Amino acid sequence: MYSCIPYAFNPPAPAQVMPPRIALLACSVFEREIALFAKDAQHIVETRLYEIALHDRPDVLRAKLQDELSSLDAHDNIDAVVFAYGLCGRGTAGLQAGRHPFVIPRAHDCITVFMGSKESYAGHQRRCPTCYYYTPGWNQVRRVPGPDKLSLMREEYAGKFDDDAIDFLIESEEEVWAMHDTATYIDLGTDDAEAEADYAKRCADSLGWAYERIHGDPALLRDLLWGNWDEERFQTIAPGSMLGHAANESVMRAESAPVAQPNITTP
Repeated sequence: MYSCIPYAFNPPAPAQVMPPRIALLACSVFEREIALFAKDAQHIVETRLYEIALHDRPDVLRAKLQDELSSLDAHDNIDAVVFAYGLCGRGTAGLQAGRHPFVIPRAHDCITVFMGSKESYAGHQRRCPTCYYYTPGWNQVRRVPGPDKLSLMREEYAGKFDDDAIDFLIESEEEVWAMHDTATYIDLGTDDAEAEADYAKRCADSLGWAYERIHGDPALLRDLLWGNWDEERFQTIAPGSMLGHAANESVMRAESAPVAQPNITTP
């Protein structure tokens, strides 16, 4: 299936109240979308982007983000820290707020953010449970099913494993892909949308998959960036608390951070 409808973006009405001053910690999968929807956002004091590959190691992702979060304690010019992340394999679960509160969308992963809500994501999954999602950020690092991903895997494994082991790892990856049959490109109107949609279509053709191009919804990302943080869509973690996983539609919750125990040495 292939659809291509011109994207129309209607910017939000100018805010009547100045948004809170924030530091933005974001996965680079959102880099192009942040550039689009945070244009002229002077309340974003600082933006830090992190590599997509951190998703492969949730514990490393958590440690990295916690270090970055702690480093912002020294900043006097921000009101909150904002995470352009989801729960991400629980890689953000356990993050502890320091001096400043932090805000994160109630999302299991970034596709919820691209789709605009967890309800929209769930609805599309019901209609197309075998879809694999493509976006500009995922495409650019060649982490989506297609011939470029296989080539990168062979390059990465060369010298680490023998040919038989590499073939086995490639075949295992292809077995995972076999659970899908449709490449779904999510369009949020970025400057590279046409080129990246074409890339997703080429990947689909190479795999013998169907292809569709759908419009995402920028509302969740846009409101995250501009400080419109309602409790239903966003989780706020106050100083002294930590982010926890919630096994319900809330996705996440605030929990009490563990109290550091004093280091007492016995003479």
